[in-house]
Amino acid sequence: MAGETVLIVDDEANIIELARMYLEQEGFRVESATDGMTALERIAQQPPAVLVLDLMLPEVDGWEVCRRVRAGTAAPDLPIIILTARDDDVDKIVGLELGADDYVTKPFNPRELVARVKAVLRRVARAAHLQAPLHVGDVVIDLARHEVTVTGRAVQLRPKEFDLLRTLAEHRGLALSREQLLNQVWGYDFFGETRTIDVHIAHLRKKLTGSNVRIETVLGVGYKLVTDE
Repeated sequence: MAGETVLIVDDEANIIELARMYLEQEGFRVESATDGMTALERIAQQPPAVLVLDLMLPEVDGWEVCRRVRAGTAAPDLPIIILTARDDDVDKIVGLELGADDYVTKPFNPRELVARVKAVLRRVARAAHLQAPLHVGDVVIDLARHEVTVTGRAVQLRPKEFDLLRTLAEHRGLALSREQLLNQVWGYDFFGETRTIDVHIAHLRKKLTGSNVRIETVLGVGYKLVTDE
């Protein structure tokens, strides 16, 4: 997290310098802009890790900056923390509806701003980790694309087969009961029989043929995913 760039956009120099001082003390690199157009140009050239955005800006206001960032191609997922001078729910709600991730009301405690920046970055890192492909032996489960390859070849899985394989991969080497698999893949409100799991496991085993990954039956318990590496 240290060393990440935070772009602060505000037309008040004292706000920028106060935020800069506290953020730099925590190891962040800080860049600044005093109007919306300059901010958009900076983002297009080199997107920061976090955008701290005042709503009341000259030329292009913060609402429009937020809208253009989310609709653009340079950094549509850029974390945005909006600054609002009014303790008014309207500003906050509109900002969040436009795609902001968080907000801070002026006058603000600079330590709170630092905490919000860190929290947003943690959420981004956690989301990226959750979407990272799962590698188990020669099987790759691409969570973002909802695709699976086995020994380098694409394998077509039905939605529940994909979810079942992902669940087993996330708990690789651990025995999961049929009830646990039903709860995690089909949901707690599923009223079908555990035989459903057995049928889907049989389909997955066929599609894993030739792989060094296999699904073992654990007698009296359920199933687990193992590799022959």
